[in-house]
Amino acid sequence: MPMMPDFSLAMPEIWVGVMACVILMMDLFIPGRDRVITMWLSLFTLAVAAWLTIRQQWGVEAVTFGESYIADNLAVVLKVSIYAMTALAFLYAQRYLKQRGLLQGEFFVLGLFGVLGMMVISSAHSLLTAYIGLELLALCQYALVAYNRNSQLAGEAAMKYFVLGALSSGILLYGMSMIYGATATLELAAIAEAAARSGDNILYVFGLVFMLVGVAFKFGAVPFHMWVPDVYEGAPTPVALYIGTAPKIAALALFLRLLAEGLGALQEHWQLMVAILAVLSLIIGNLFAIVQSNFKRLLGYSTVSHIGFVLLGLVAGSEQGFGAALFYVVTYAITAAGAFAIIILLSREGFEGDRLDDLKGLFRRDGWAALALLLMMFSMTGIPGTVGFYAKLLVIKALIDVGMVWLAVFAIVFAVISAFYYLKVLKIAFFDPVEDNSALQASGGFRLILTGNALAVLLLGIFPGSLMAVCLAAFG
Repeated sequence: MPMMPDFSLAMPEIWVGVMACVILMMDLFIPGRDRVITMWLSLFTLAVAAWLTIRQQWGVEAVTFGESYIADNLAVVLKVSIYAMTALAFLYAQRYLKQRGLLQGEFFVLGLFGVLGMMVISSAHSLLTAYIGLELLALCQYALVAYNRNSQLAGEAAMKYFVLGALSSGILLYGMSMIYGATATLELAAIAEAAARSGDNILYVFGLVFMLVGVAFKFGAVPFHMWVPDVYEGAPTPVALYIGTAPKIAALALFLRLLAEGLGALQEHWQLMVAILAVLSLIIGNLFAIVQSNFKRLLGYSTVSHIGFVLLGLVAGSEQGFGAALFYVVTYAITAAGAFAIIILLSREGFEGDRLDDLKGLFRRDGWAALALLLMMFSMTGIPGTVGFYAKLLVIKALIDVGMVWLAVFAIVFAVISAFYYLKVLKIAFFDPVEDNSALQASGGFRLILTGNALAVLLLGIFPGSLMAVCLAAFG
């Protein structure tokens, strides 16, 4: 007789799903155009979800719902990071959306359903569960990119994202079908056992290749990266912030669940393929970022290069490598959120503020914002004293520990190359003559959030031990 599902383990998902539906219904009856109440309810939902996740799942390793759902430390770290990044996106979004009359409940409801999809991916213990979570997230992202219906650029970006995303989902599903054909099971634990017994089966390798392509698209790794700069540029800035942070953590979750856990026995096969993706991402991401004049496109190609570093951590294939990749993607998300926040600060109704020239004289217009930008760019460069330095160091150390010195040297070379365009941003902000002398208008709350974001980048760089210990504990 099959065991009854343990609903208590899935309380975070149940809570977020129920509250997203409740907020959707309540929003219909909230008077006025500005849905500030909806935003605060969404933030409350995320806070309670974080409490439930830590309380119900930390220190636990249990599988339920017919072996399709797992609660463990890795799921907790992934989910709490996703909640934090989504909350940051919601808080930053208020100013931008309110200026343009777009502060509607749909933004927050779609964001919450996207979070639910990411939670399902984080706790996936079967191919079907992972795919359901991925599609729920993807559908929310497509709608969010097209959120500003009056923007032709946003509509074009959403259509391109939808077409490429549907193609990648089909490729991923095709790979899953091959793995199912080889193992006759959807459960990742059973797939891992079967792969360990007969990993030479050609179906495993073909399935692995197609699944890796699907995961690489969700990461935005080269050569499946073309949607990244276009979506970042075309989407409203708060949506670009959302897509550039929390879903990257979910993409790492997808890799860890499907490939590291499910097909860990085929590591010698996927290790080389992931190394090629990482090298290409570092080369293309950094070289194309150098020639950008749009700040959001620059951040898009920058994301591609940082994904290269995340993949290098996964290439190491060790617990230290996986922990370094998790630390890297979480800390990069914090830094990227701050960079997008600067664009939101520069923008106003009818003006996006997303070109590099819009940063001219930022230090003279608003020294506090310029210093926050300084910390974000220093961290992305990997300058000591910021969390980006420690994140890169951990990945490089993990590579050296497994004898992949040439990859470590390659990563260092391209980290130095990336300094060119990050420092170019700071040169424009601090030394170029002012073109617009108007003061930047921002509420005290916005400034407080950005200050906290910048301090997190600095303090995690000085005291990284606690977060790194948590990331390693996720694999202990």
